[in-house]
Amino acid sequence: MRACVMKLFGQRSNFEIDPFTDLLFNALLTFTFLFLVALLLLNPPAKSGIIDPKAEFLITVSWPDGSPNDIDVWALGPKGEKVYYKRTQQGLMHLDRDDRGNANDTQVIDGKTITNPINQEVLTIRGRPPGEYVINLHYFKSENDEPVPVTVYLAEVNPVLKVISYTTETLAAESDELTALRFTLNTQGQVTNINKLQKSIIKANQK
Repeated sequence: MRACVMKLFGQRSNFEIDPFTDLLFNALLTFTFLFLVALLLLNPPAKSGIIDPKAEFLITVSWPDGSPNDIDVWALGPKGEKVYYKRTQQGLMHLDRDDRGNANDTQVIDGKTITNPINQEVLTIRGRPPGEYVINLHYFKSENDEPVPVTVYLAEVNPVLKVISYTTETLAAESDELTALRFTLNTQGQVTNINKLQKSIIKANQK
């Protein structure tokens, strides 16, 4: 490094470095090196293109943006386990987001009310236990007495994102329940037998 500095300023005979300057120069080099190391530790290189999802399957249930109505997703697993707004985790099924329409779509930031218009519930299955899964929609509460179109999206996350089912159902009135999706995972963890054969989860839960 010192040789490079000498080249910049001419031949050695024309550039003399006293001990104090040499010590200061070495200290500056050490400080610069430590600063660069700290910078790399604080900002590690991004691993582009790498996704580390926690789920094997992702189910999203969404209805029109800004709708004040509360739609719930209910899920029934292979061993009779149920997941819904009061029981958000059972086995490997997780309700990651419970959306209540307008009820939990606003927050106050710096004295201003901010509204999130998106209505969406997210259910994840974090494994591949074999058996049948039933995904139901429930019109929990209506604020305008209008029917609500609901879109249900099933995607396999691993090893790559793959859309398996995409459908839109209409809930006509408050308290309506319908089966939007049924599917089976075979012993190899593959999705089979996709259908909409109706089966109530809520009535069974009330017994």
